[in-house]
This record gives sequence, structure tokens and C-alpha cells, in this order.
Amino acid sequence: MDIEGGGFSNPVKRNSWRTVLSLAYQSLGVVYGDLSTSPLYVYKSTFAEDIQHSETNEEIYGVLSFVFWTLTLVPLLKYVFIVLRADDDGEGGTFALYSLLCRHARVGFLPNGQLADEEISAYKKTDRCGGAGSPSGGVGAASRVRVMLERHRVLQKMLLILALIGTCMVIGDGVLTPAISVFSAVSGLELSMAREHHKYVEVPIVCLILIGLFALQHYGTHRVGFLFAPVVIIWLLCISAIGVYNIFYWNPHVYQALSPYYMYKFVKKTQRGGWMSLGGILLCITGSEAMYADLGHFSQLSIKIAFTSVVYPSLILAYMGQAAYLSKHHVIENEYRIGFYVSVPEQIRWPVLCIAILAAVVGSQAIITGTFSIIKQCSALGCFPRVKIVHTSSKFHGQIYIPEINWILMILCLAVTIGFRDTKHMGNAAGLAVITVMLVTTCLMSLVIVLCWHKSIFLAVCFILFFGTIEALYFSASLIKFMEGAWVPIAFSCIFMIIMYVWHYGTLKKYEFDVQNKVSIEWLLGLGPSLGIVRVRGIGLIHTELVSGIPSIFSHFITNLPAFHQVLIFLCIKSIPVPHVHPEERFLVGRIGPKEYRLYRCIVRYGYRDVHKDDLELEKDIVCSIAEFIRSGTSGPNGAAVESEKDDKRMTVVGAGIRLCEVGDNPGEAAGPSSSTEIQSPIRARKKVRFVLPTSPRMNASTREELQELMEAREAGMAFILGHSYVRAKSGSGFVRRLAINYGYDFLRRNSRGPAYAVNIPYASTLEVGMIYYV
Repeated sequence: MDIEGGGFSNPVKRNSWRTVLSLAYQSLGVVYGDLSTSPLYVYKSTFAEDIQHSETNEEIYGVLSFVFWTLTLVPLLKYVFIVLRADDDGEGGTFALYSLLCRHARVGFLPNGQLADEEISAYKKTDRCGGAGSPSGGVGAASRVRVMLERHRVLQKMLLILALIGTCMVIGDGVLTPAISVFSAVSGLELSMAREHHKYVEVPIVCLILIGLFALQHYGTHRVGFLFAPVVIIWLLCISAIGVYNIFYWNPHVYQALSPYYMYKFVKKTQRGGWMSLGGILLCITGSEAMYADLGHFSQLSIKIAFTSVVYPSLILAYMGQAAYLSKHHVIENEYRIGFYVSVPEQIRWPVLCIAILAAVVGSQAIITGTFSIIKQCSALGCFPRVKIVHTSSKFHGQIYIPEINWILMILCLAVTIGFRDTKHMGNAAGLAVITVMLVTTCLMSLVIVLCWHKSIFLAVCFILFFGTIEALYFSASLIKFMEGAWVPIAFSCIFMIIMYVWHYGTLKKYEFDVQNKVSIEWLLGLGPSLGIVRVRGIGLIHTELVSGIPSIFSHFITNLPAFHQVLIFLCIKSIPVPHVHPEERFLVGRIGPKEYRLYRCIVRYGYRDVHKDDLELEKDIVCSIAEFIRSGTSGPNGAAVESEKDDKRMTVVGAGIRLCEVGDNPGEAAGPSSSTEIQSPIRARKKVRFVLPTSPRMNASTREELQELMEAREAGMAFILGHSYVRAKSGSGFVRRLAINYGYDFLRRNSRGPAYAVNIPYASTLEVGMIYYV
């Protein structure tokens, strides 16, 4: 079995109960680390300053009632029973919802989309996740909403901005969650030393733990991932056992607080202070979004089983136990300040402290890995600058590490820890980030209910009104504490939002310039088979973002250097809004001009969670796909077909067929199977190339000649032609556009990575063509 990100990859999902239970066990360490550590700081943040303590238990019972119903309505009802069903071919998260909507309505902003992309099998899985819905009213409502979204470009931009806001808040959560989790775990030291000593010890210890956590990220989680689930299980058993002990020892009647009547009494008595305290109460659901975001690593059933049978009851018992203890100690004001550890019996405080720190590290690891994953998705869909993505495991492709983002998160996390030095401000900041992501999910889910599940608009409105009202209440309570820490996620989100939008805007304008300035195929045909230049041996691989037409860098190149390779391949590597593309559907191949021109177009399609192939493997696959295209004879009678600039009907999906063998001087080193047909190059070279063909009817002479020439070109070597662009705002542009393009996008472009496949290309095989884009 293949484990990904601590869980199992999609192909082995739902095989048996044994597999499901194994997935549920794994999910405890990956998905629920953050959610399970929330009892460390919920009561402490809630009772910080907003609620005046009294001799009665109404405030304590009211907070417990709010915690219970919040955990029941949001993680259990909303996520477990509704949102988890809205998977994007097994994947979850903010961008998974957005890509799901992009496939059901043409609202995406990926510039190089094609009709052929909609023929991919993953693209066609439309109604699997939510059911077919009402055949009459649901489909009609979906059509009306789809037409409205496709007609108004403003709504499309609002949808993109909404998805980016949710993504930015997830990144902000990746900064705040490690800080508050580790800080709250270490705060237990306050019970065993004087306060004047404690304040000098707590922050350095937290910083050391955080530095160690981020410094070890490049090793990946697969080496210690097997410890995650046991740590979280021990922690959940620990807090539930402590909760049961406190309930029976201090206040067996605390269960009465589960009645919603105590919420009413709480709000009536505390009024504005109680409303502001909701910013602390909502921390009990921090980490709930991970259930949906990590769906791609597990199955829906395994995540549901883990939450309903282990996590949910353990958290309820833990919160009830703390409330039972506080109900008998509310006269001691400092008890509220210390929080979780004061309810732990003295005999086991040190072991519990150690387990809490380990659980906080596990929870932090999960959110950091999730941040890496969502940035990879954004980068694949053109909404984040290209960054270096390191796969920390050769077996488990879901485990990635992004060095630049890792160190940025560490610096910001340390800054938050040193700057605030208390859980009150950290809690206010983390609460706003968490509830904003949930609000975004609620808004996008209401569209999924109509567009993807074909349910009625009334049902979608009920969903957004019910859950949106609850989350808006918590959002307002968090936002009112803007000056007390809530400004931090807003500041982080604004910075990342500007980066993402400027990159997306610059990329879109650059593509539009390419489309407007591409060379017509008629110009190419007028040059004749030799293209009016010297054709040298070898394959020229021209990278372009265009999916049709000739890029302007080609005419720019041959104008200054009138020589080119005998075989030219215009290569476009693009991402489409599906999580995965099957290998047999990855390559889309077509011919440019008549057969004797030896010009081809190859479009390589990846999903936003696919692992891009390295340069050597990609080279072989491209050559094999071209050879299979030639062998299959799909280029039209006598090879006279010419690619149309208006559509991509002449492009062909090329799957497995021809295999490429590269051997040394001895042809017998790699003899193929006797049932296959082999075409070998007669030219004896340092590297010999041959195609191993599946058994097929006899090929005609022109096809064999074309394959022969492709082999000879491959033997001579491949050259990669890359465009080196300089993007500038055109004259007459406004101040904002000039600022965004000339400074913002240019800075991001110069400091971002090149195309992923070009990282390992030898410099001797690379040609860069400089172009200035005026957008």
C-alpha cells in the first residue's frame, strides 16, 4: 500500500473494513493533532478578561454549553456529514472546492484551457460526490446559476478572490497554530516555578521547540510519522480520563450544562462581554478544516469513524472535566488564567506536560505540511509564484517540503511568539484565521450544492443561512478584537493576497500578450519545408504557454539565428483544475503544418496534486508520445493535416504504445521481446535509440521514414529553447498597473523558480530567448 502524507493514497481506499480502520488510526495523527490540543487554551482564552467572575456557575456552564454545541454543529454536522461529501475526485480543501466549481461552470481563470481538457476522465466525474439531486428543479437551478456566473466576469473574480482569501488564511493559520499550540503546552511550567522566573523561561523554550520543528521539516514526516497517531491517541485518552476524573470528583452534575438553555443564560448575563468571549470559544474547533483539507490522504469513512468514535467524545469529556473543576474553584481568579493544567491532578502534571508538548508538535506538523500542500496547489494553478518543491519521500508523493516557505513560516511564527508572549493575543489571531476559512468553505459549499449536486437553491440558502449565521457570529466576535491580536492574520492575508493576485494578474497578462502576438500558421507555411533556414540534426524543444499557434519567441529566434533543428516540438506543460491526470491521458499531441515540416505540438497536462516528472523521464515520454502519434496515423491522410488556430480538434490524446530504448554501441544490450516490431537507426552513434512498437499492421513507407528521422534526431540530442521574458506595463497604463507589473510582478518573477522540468536541464542544452512583454 502507498501511504501519502501519513495516510493512504486514493487507489487503495475503501477496500475493506481492515483498510478503513487502519486509515482511521492513521488519520488521528495527521488530521486531528491540531483539534485535539485545543483544550489547552480554550478556557484560558475565553476567561481572559471579557467575563467578570462571580460566585455562581452560570458563566462556566454557559461556556461549556457553547463549546459543546459548537463542536456538535460545526465539525460534526457541517464537516463530517456534509462537507466531506464534496470531494474533488477524492481531494479536499479550499482549492479543491474552487476547482470543482470551475469544472461545472466556466469560471476559472486558467488562460490556456482547452475543450480537450474536459474529455479527461477525472473532469467528467460530476455528480459522484453528492448524488444526482432533483432531476427537474435541481438541474434547472444549476443551469441558472451557471449561466449567471459565466455571464458576469465580476462574479468570477469575486469567486477567485474568495478562494484566495481562504487560502491566505490557511497560510496564516500555519503561522499561528504552531505558536499557540506549543506556547499553551509549555505554559504548564507556570505551576512548578515562580512567576518571575517563569516569564524568562517559557518564551525561550517555546522558541527552541519551534526552531527545532521547522529545522527538521526537510527530513519529511515519513521517518517519524508512525509516532503521530500513538501520540495523539495517548493524548486523547489522557484528557478524556482526566475529564472523567474531574466530573466524578468535583461536579457530577456538570452534564446539565449541555442544555442550550445555559447559552441563553450566559448571553443574557454577560451581554457584550459574553459576545466578545466567543472569540475564545471558537478555538475549540480550530483544526476542523483539516478533516476536509486532508481528505486526499484518507477516505471519507475513515475520517468520520475517527472523529465520531474517538476525537469527539474525548474532547467533550475533556471540556466537561475542566468545567467541573472550575465550577468548584471559580473564586480563585488565577485558576482561569492558568487554564488546562490547573485541572490536572498534581501527581501526573509532569507526564501530562510532556505528552501535551508532543501532541502540540504533532498538531503543528500537520498544519505546516498542509500549508506546503495548499501552496503547491496554488502554484500549479497559477496563483502563487513558482517555488522549489522537494519530495521528502520517494514512495509517498504527498509528503513535500518547500524551503522558502518553511523559513518564512518559522520567522513569522517566532515573531508572533516573541511579540505577544501570551495565549490571549495568539488566540484572538488564530480564531479569526480559523473562522474566516470556515466562512469561505460555507460560501463555496452553497454553490457546490447547486452546481455540482443539483439540489435546489432553497437548500443551498438554508445551508448558508444556518452555518453562515453561526460562523458570522464568531467572526464578529473575533474581528472586534482587531487591536488585541486579530490584526495579525489580516496583515498576513493581505500580504499573501497581494503576492498571489499580482502573480496571477501578471501571468494572465503575459499569456494574453503571447496570444495577441503569436505567429500565424500561414506565415509558417509560406516558408516552405525548410522554414527558410538551415535545419540541423537534433530535436528542438520549444517551451511555450500557448496551446495553439506559433509563439513569438520562435520567429524572434530564427530572425536572429537562421538555423534550427530537423525536428521541432512546441512543448506546453500546463495544470488543469483536476487533482490527478491519468498517465494515459497526460499527453496531447498534434502536428503543425504538413508532414514534411517535422513540426509537432505536445501538451503535457498535470493535475494540481500530480508530481511533475523530471527532465530525463519527461524527454523520453515526449519522444515516445510523438512516435506513437506518428505510428497511429491520426494526423490525417498522407500527413497533410494542418493545426487549426481556432480549435484543438486535431490534437490527439496519446497513451501507452511505443517504448523508447537507449542503448550503448552494442545493439544486443537491450534486445526487445520477439513479439514487438523494432525500428533501429542505421547510424552508429555514441547513444543508439530504437522504438519498440506493439504488434500492429505493417506501416507504410512515409510513417517508417518519419519515425526513422525522429530516432536520428533523438540520437543527435535535444536542445531546450526557453523564453526569458521581461514584462513591462505598456505606455499609458495607470499607476496601479505600472506598480503591479513593473515592480511587483517583475520582483516576483526574478525571485521565483523557473519551470519545474527545466531545473535539471544541462546548461549546454539550453537556449534562452529574451523577449520584452508590454502588457
